[in-house]
Amino acid sequence: MAEIDDMTAAILSGAETGRRPAIAPTGSAVLDVVIPVYNEETDLEPCIRRLHAHLAEQFPYPFRITVADNASTDGTLRVAERLSREFEDVEVRRLEEKGRGRALRAVWSTSDAPVLAYMDVDLSTDLAALGPLVAPLLSGHSDLAIGSRLARGARVVRGPKREFISRCYNLILRGTLAARFSDAQCGFKAIRADVAERLLPHIHDTGWFFDTELLVLAQKAGLRIHEVPVDWVDDPDSSVNIVATATADLKGIARLTKATMTGRIPIGDLREQLGRAPIQVQAPGVAPSLVRQLVRFAAVGVASTIAYLVLFLLLRTFTGAQVANFAALLVTAVGNTALNRRLTFGIRGREGAGMHQFQGLVVFGLGLALTSGALALLHTMTAPGLPLEITVLVLANLAATVLRFLLLRGWVFRRRPATEMES
Repeated sequence: MAEIDDMTAAILSGAETGRRPAIAPTGSAVLDVVIPVYNEETDLEPCIRRLHAHLAEQFPYPFRITVADNASTDGTLRVAERLSREFEDVEVRRLEEKGRGRALRAVWSTSDAPVLAYMDVDLSTDLAALGPLVAPLLSGHSDLAIGSRLARGARVVRGPKREFISRCYNLILRGTLAARFSDAQCGFKAIRADVAERLLPHIHDTGWFFDTELLVLAQKAGLRIHEVPVDWVDDPDSSVNIVATATADLKGIARLTKATMTGRIPIGDLREQLGRAPIQVQAPGVAPSLVRQLVRFAAVGVASTIAYLVLFLLLRTFTGAQVANFAALLVTAVGNTALNRRLTFGIRGREGAGMHQFQGLVVFGLGLALTSGALALLHTMTAPGLPLEITVLVLANLAATVLRFLLLRGWVFRRRPATEMES
């Protein structure tokens, strides 16, 4: 077994800490490692013996290993109970339903250990990574820690099919949920108990997607996720149904995307409860999050301008320029306000949405005055063709866009103490 290096040992002892250390002052378990199992009577005993020996030799604090039996129909429960009688720090929880997420929720929600972890029974991940995994949680520096097979420095042995599926899945997560972690499904994770207490009530999946839901929720809540590159060897006898798991994961992504877009998950409340609200930087003349808001506002503005021009051209074929301009601007103004509310200024939920739209229509009126005035001035000076009309409208819209941003930021979506901001 590889020994814990000097840096990890220092972190475990609390030498490096940015938050309250998680180490319990009593003799109770500091770390609770959960092993979810379903019909694993052959692999369970060597797993527990190897893990127990590693923790007893390498981990400097009291620990517990909890076998979570997911309704096994073979001799798994019997093996687990025999091991619990042999080792006083091995416990067994029997669940009558299957599901890795269900098992982790059941154990983590009732454990008294300040740091909770889990790993797969096949021990595909080298146990040398366990110390670096839990160290930043024990010190209080990080909130979650994950083993990553895709991070730089990881060494992985597995077939091309699984490698391709894993990388595609994580690319999908980055594209749909803006995930910034590198490996969602590695069965090697840890979390602080105080953080789990806040997150678990908002996680609905009971199967393999539980990991992804946990990580996405943690990221959106502003929590610090520590990644550990691991040595990982694929288990050729794994009973995981890849097709069924992938299908369930895609459904989970769709559900989670909808939940985050509609505001069903109270991210703002979680940030406040976990003490991870955005840092309020007090710098003269520098507004917080200005650069981020400008980038997102610009992206929304580009999309709105394209939609506006498409609508204007369609309407202009059978109506006058002023009518086409009014209708196109009105439709895109409603969409622009909604998108900026959600993406640029990070406001979710329906509360206040009606007032925001009303104020957005006032801003729309000012933009309409600019564009309509520009059109009217153009027609008094000459008889323009369609290309010249579009050019003038684009320039007028640029001026209206600057005005819109200033009014949205300083009036419509003015920062308030309870306003939730996206990180």
